[in-house]
Amino acid sequence: MTQKHNPSRDGLAPHQESKSTATSLADARTARAARADDGQEVAELLASGAPLSNTAPDNCNDGYFKALRWGVDSLYLSYPGELSRESDARLKVLKELAQSSAPGEVAKAQLPLGGHIFEVKEKGASLFPYILEDGAFRIQLSRPSHKAPMAYVKVSAKYLAHVGPVEAEKHLYSVLSELGELKESANVSRIDLFVDFQSSVDMESWDRNAWVTRASSINAYAVSGNFSGWSVGLGGIISARLYNKLLEIVVSGKDWILPLWQKAGWEASGLVWRLEFELKREVLTQKGLSKLYQVLDHLNGLWSYATTEWLRLTLPSEDDKTRSRWPIHPLWGFLSAVDWEGKGGPLAKRFSPSRSPNDDKLFQIAYSAILSYMAKHGFPATELYEGAEDFLANAYAYHEKKANDLGLPFDDFIAERLALKHRQYNTAINDPEQEAKRQAKELAEQAKAYRKESDGK
Repeated sequence: MTQKHNPSRDGLAPHQESKSTATSLADARTARAARADDGQEVAELLASGAPLSNTAPDNCNDGYFKALRWGVDSLYLSYPGELSRESDARLKVLKELAQSSAPGEVAKAQLPLGGHIFEVKEKGASLFPYILEDGAFRIQLSRPSHKAPMAYVKVSAKYLAHVGPVEAEKHLYSVLSELGELKESANVSRIDLFVDFQSSVDMESWDRNAWVTRASSINAYAVSGNFSGWSVGLGGIISARLYNKLLEIVVSGKDWILPLWQKAGWEASGLVWRLEFELKREVLTQKGLSKLYQVLDHLNGLWSYATTEWLRLTLPSEDDKTRSRWPIHPLWGFLSAVDWEGKGGPLAKRFSPSRSPNDDKLFQIAYSAILSYMAKHGFPATELYEGAEDFLANAYAYHEKKANDLGLPFDDFIAERLALKHRQYNTAINDPEQEAKRQAKELAEQAKAYRKESDGK
């Protein structure tokens, strides 16, 4: 099963950029202007005899290339097996709760499993009627006796950056085992391999002709007039993106990666680019790879195929019309030489499966709302405390009236809304008493089945 890629996810489609990113872009342009032109820089690199390897990035010709991180960014797995009848019945009830028009019922559409509190979605997908999600996994489940795999799962990039693909899959396997019988180990439906790097090379200094590829589509993108990246072969069984990762983070808010770059030597200045290949199941099986352990054992081979056979960035020659003979761009030499048997950088020390926004974002939202209220009602800057107090008092009155209109006591109204946030953010079980009763009943049934089996013997 494949999923369509949305270019905007990677900051390649047009969007609004922040001032901090605009500053980085301006700094990068200034630095480029202060250097010799790209042709001279390439010539100097070739003449220096510097090895085209990522193993010594700090010595790569005065900032020509520095690898920060590389590894698995997205991982989609499928598991042959069968959902248990008990899990099917339980999920059916939870899905019906998620479809309720009553917020209090919707808030109960949660499923605790393996230390996670999953949100149960109100809608399913083709072949998979049940969808569970938190910050680590998006799990799609088929019904018992269905020909589809029991589970199709996306492992989040943030979780992979915390434990790596091997440990992530081990934990996922244990979670799914609580729902039914898994008959095989994980199959890979898609894997994305990436390298985050800094370079003095202008990523817009070549045209489409420099890409030598088996793909039929090559596209360049810009945001607010600033170049943001390239895409090659989007929609195919293999595709590539070379894009401004810092710009994408401004849009996505996934700033958890910044400390990992800093540990690798990024000084929070200058652009960070990402080269990423998306490999779907079709290309993996063509290479005789289907199981996760097989794919992970052959990352070097897959990267080599992607960067030397399927796609190359070259230095076009007007004297040679045979494009396959064009020399590779020195930058591509560094990128294609990544050693996938080595460590791709430090892992994140902390991870929470919740999907709650960080406090910084909440403070920014709240501060903006209070300042907007103060400006509207004429509060001076010296009366921030009074303005905030007035804002909260009137917000309380507004929501109290809303609760009355719905026929709810204010405390119940707030409890309902908070419960919905707990479900959305995977932060707490909204009906702990009911969950405790369910677990007690399950244990009693297991004990009864055990006694029955023992008596039979």
